Amino acid sequence: GTTDWSGFGNVDLVIEAVFEDLELKRSMVEQVEAATGPDTIFATNTSSIPIALIAEGAQRPENILGMHYFSPVEKMPLLEIIVTTDTADWVTATAVAFGKRQGKTVIVVNDGTGFYTSRIIAPYMNEVDWLLAEGVGIDDIDAAMVDWGFPVGPVQLTDEVGIDVGAKVGKVMREAFGDRLAAPAGFERLVADERYGRKNGRGFYLYEDGERKGVDESVYSVIEAPERMAMARTEIQDRLALQMVNEAALCLEDGILRSARDGDIGAIFGMGFPFFRGGPFSYVDQVGAGTVVDKMERLAEAHGDRYQPAAILTEHATTGKLFRG
Repeated sequence: GTTDWSGFGNVDLVIEAVFEDLELKRSMVEQVEAATGPDTIFATNTSSIPIALIAEGAQRPENILGMHYFSPVEKMPLLEIIVTTDTADWVTATAVAFGKRQGKTVIVVNDGTGFYTSRIIAPYMNEVDWLLAEGVGIDDIDAAMVDWGFPVGPVQLTDEVGIDVGAKVGKVMREAFGDRLAAPAGFERLVADERYGRKNGRGFYLYEDGERKGVDESVYSVIEAPERMAMARTEIQDRLALQMVNEAALCLEDGILRSARDGDIGAIFGMGFPFFRGGPFSYVDQVGAGTVVDKMERLAEAHGDRYQPAAILTEHATTGKLFRG
């Protein structure tokens, strides 16, 4: 360990994990490049900022990529490697080999805001806010998605990750993808109320000595949610799961993903997508693209354009083509 840059001249790979601030990350690139040799790889552990933006102004942009680990790192099996059009092939190959030596399951995706994993969870988590704003209960949402096969419910996950962290990532995603990721009014008050989740014991749930208890009923008044309403569990599941599935399809359509296989692996090992459903693309193949598109069009009529199905889903519904066939 060290508190300065001494010894970095012999380092082959540097992984930075500072918080999500573009200028801070660019300063890390500048400092690392000054302290290392021409063949040192700079890997950023950002979860949402495009790698190309971080690499702007770098002396050696071909040496820069993303290595996105998932929390808790010692337990989560996925490593998402993100490459730009400048990233050299040997840099990508080295990062993949390093990740495999760490025991990680590795996927390589192309650069873009949110990459793959952060991008597919953004509309999923955003829809949670819409459900809460309509009056659906926190425990009903979490119970529905655990029943669907996720290891934890999305509201509990928000507390675990940090409400403040989710707010920062959500802002980046909304700036990139516009109105379809716009959140309902009122949720910014959670951070203003210093509700950060488990880490400070104040979130959607109550905590005693770090142990999660029941729902913190006072959170409903903070977000000015209406009176609790009952919603069918299948309706909750469709509204949330189909947002993630559709975003995965958009990632394939946009060229972020190199294959549907990588999309399934990334969703299962990084996001906890139910393994028995095979991942978002295998799920579409199982239930039928036509069924998925019909459900999304119904939801779009009821809730707006954020449910418009990806063109690639509509194409597969028309042709009967499989994603993993």
